[in-house]
Amino acid sequence: MRMTSITQDWVSKLANTTKNEMRESLVFIFLKFLSVLTAIVILNCKTFAGELPPIRTVFVIVLENHNWSEIKGSTKAPFINRTLLPLSSYCEQYFNPPKLHPSEPNYIWLQAGTNFGIINDGNPSSNHQNTTNHLTDQLDYAGISWKSYQEDISGMVVPLTSMDNYVPRHDPFVFFDDITGTNDPNYIYGIAHIRPYEELAGDLTNNSIARYNFITPNLCDDGHSSCAPQYNSIQQIDDWLASEIPKILDSAAYSNNGAIFITWDEGEGVEGGAVSDGPIGMIILSSLARGNGYFNNIHYTHSSCLRTVQEIFNLSPWLGDAANATDLSDLFSQMTLKSLRHIGSGSISLNVTGAVPGRTNYIETSTNLALWNILSTNSSSSNSFSFTDMNATNYGQRFYRVREAR
Repeated sequence: MRMTSITQDWVSKLANTTKNEMRESLVFIFLKFLSVLTAIVILNCKTFAGELPPIRTVFVIVLENHNWSEIKGSTKAPFINRTLLPLSSYCEQYFNPPKLHPSEPNYIWLQAGTNFGIINDGNPSSNHQNTTNHLTDQLDYAGISWKSYQEDISGMVVPLTSMDNYVPRHDPFVFFDDITGTNDPNYIYGIAHIRPYEELAGDLTNNSIARYNFITPNLCDDGHSSCAPQYNSIQQIDDWLASEIPKILDSAAYSNNGAIFITWDEGEGVEGGAVSDGPIGMIILSSLARGNGYFNNIHYTHSSCLRTVQEIFNLSPWLGDAANATDLSDLFSQMTLKSLRHIGSGSISLNVTGAVPGRTNYIETSTNLALWNILSTNSSSSNSFSFTDMNATNYGQRFYRVREAR
C-alpha cells in the first residue's frame, strides 16, 4: 500500500464537487488500484474550502459581565437554557483574553486582536486609535459590507459620548479614527455604519442586511445594570434575547447560511485575588453549525471569535492575537473520514469523526464523483463511528463521502 498523486483533471473535478457538496461531503477518500499495489490518497475538503462551512452573514451579539456558570442552568434564563442551547453549538471553556479588564479593551480586542494598551473605559477622546489594523478595514478592502447596531443611539451623529443607556465603551468602532474621522461626530462614513439598533428589524425584513453585523444592547438589555421591571441582570439578558433572536432566525439573511455568535465581554467576580476571566458564554446558532446542544471543552478567547470571522470572510493578515488562536470551527459541521485500514480479503475500514450524536449519516461511494450509492447508514451515539467496505477492491477507483441527513 502506498501514497500516490492524482491528475490535475481529477483535482479540479474534486474541488468543484466539494464546493457543491459542502454541507454533505466533508472528506473524500480516493483509491486507485495499480496492479498488486493499492494507492490511497486522503483528500480533506479543507484543502479546497477552508475549515468552516460557507457562512455568508454574521451576527455578533455581545453581552455583559457574567460568567458562564451564572448563565447555564439558571432559572432566570429559561430562553437561553430551554430554547437556544438545545438548538445551538456552544463553548464550555471560552474566556476573555488573560487578565484583560474592564469592558472596553475586550470590545476592542474583538475587532483587532489586541487592546492597543487600553486598560480603562475611557471615551474615544482619550482612547482613539490611528490605525487600520482592525476588522472593518479588512472588510472594506475586501468589499464586504458591515454595520454596527447600537441600542439607544440617535443615528444622527457618530456616538462618541454616552446617551441614554448607550456607552461608547461597548461600541468598539468609535475608537478607530478611520471610522470616526478622528472623533468627528458628523463624519458621514461613521454615521452610515454605526446605526440605531431599532433599524435592524427593517433591514432584516427588507433583506438589506450587511454581511458582518455587530450588535450591542443597551446597559439594561446587555445585563450590565439592574433595571426595571426585572431588576435582575440575567433575566434582562434572557428577556431581550427571547424578544430579538427570533427576528434574526426568521430572516432570509439567517436562512441563507447565516450564523449568530452570542458572547459576553468578560468574566466577573474575583478568583485568586484577580478579576475572573471566565469561562464566559459563546453560543452559536446556524444551520451550518453542529447544533443540537453540541458543546466542547476546547480553550478559546475573543481571539478565537475574531479569527473565525476572518476565516469566514477570507481576510488577511491575521489581526493581533488571532494569529495564535484556535478558531471555532469545531462547533460547525465538519465530519472527517480518516484512519483507513486494510483488513484483508479486499476490505477496508474507515473511521468517521466529528459526527453529531443522534443524527443520521449516510456513507456513500462512487467510481466517478457523479453517481453516488449508499454503502451504510449510521446514527451514532458518540462523535465518531467506523464502517467497513467489503468490496473495496472490486473497482478500478473508489471514492467515499459521508453525508449528514438534514
